[in-house]
Amino acid sequence: MPDFTYKTQRILILLSFLTIPLLLLATFTFYPALRLIQLSFTDWDGISKTFKWIGFANYKEIFSNKDIFGVFSHNFYYFIGGIIQNILALYFAIILNSKIKGRNLFRVFLFLPYILNSVATAYMFQFIFNTDHGTLNTLLDTFGLGAFKQSWLGNTSLVNISLASVSLWKYMGFNMVIYLGVLQSIPGDLYEAAKIDGANSFQTLIYITLPNIRKIIELNMLLTVSGALEVFDIPYIITGAAPGSDTFVTKVNDVAFKFNSIGLASAMAIVLLIIVTVVITIQRKFILRGEE
Repeated sequence: MPDFTYKTQRILILLSFLTIPLLLLATFTFYPALRLIQLSFTDWDGISKTFKWIGFANYKEIFSNKDIFGVFSHNFYYFIGGIIQNILALYFAIILNSKIKGRNLFRVFLFLPYILNSVATAYMFQFIFNTDHGTLNTLLDTFGLGAFKQSWLGNTSLVNISLASVSLWKYMGFNMVIYLGVLQSIPGDLYEAAKIDGANSFQTLIYITLPNIRKIIELNMLLTVSGALEVFDIPYIITGAAPGSDTFVTKVNDVAFKFNSIGLASAMAIVLLIIVTVVITIQRKFILRGEE
């Protein structure tokens, strides 16, 4: 075994730690991304060994076909649900940051939905929203509100609201924990000084709490928008991404694996990537004002 000097050994170790991650990054990130861009300009069906170069035809199809690009309107429900989710998360975080009895137990209950398996959550809500024997319609009957019974997953005007509510229920606890963490980092002296000065709870919220957690609110809004654009698991499992409840990502999946149009699906993935990048860039400029 060659006798390397300490300096040579150090250089070799550093190169190893740099080279291996870069090789993995190139293999599993850069190459697939470049391959995706290449395939987006072809008509490859995912099976044939050859494919035809068709230029921007796939991109023209995306923007001209309302059945493809129009499904973004379904993603909008998840964006609205994400805003409500952040409001509720902040509300519960403020309450559970105070010295109330059983606050740790309530924190666990509210965070529990986030750690549940997505498939289990989806199947649970399939039963809850079931038209004939579902828990929700049964409760409405029990409380004499049978007139409000609905086909929650079969009514095209309600299905996306129902699915977005599942997302709200599942991820609200995660956002609550983030808010709770930043609330606990605010010095207690600020609240004591405000109390001495005669500030009420609302004034304390407006002038102390919100300014100190502004960056976290902005960060969560970034995650909310990107998450709303990339929704997949909940509609795909609960409704099978049926027409009227599909999102852009589920549409990409269907185009690729149901209709064997890998070229078109690749172009859709590129379009989604561009939209997410543009939206996040705009948010960083106008909401985060370019701050890191």
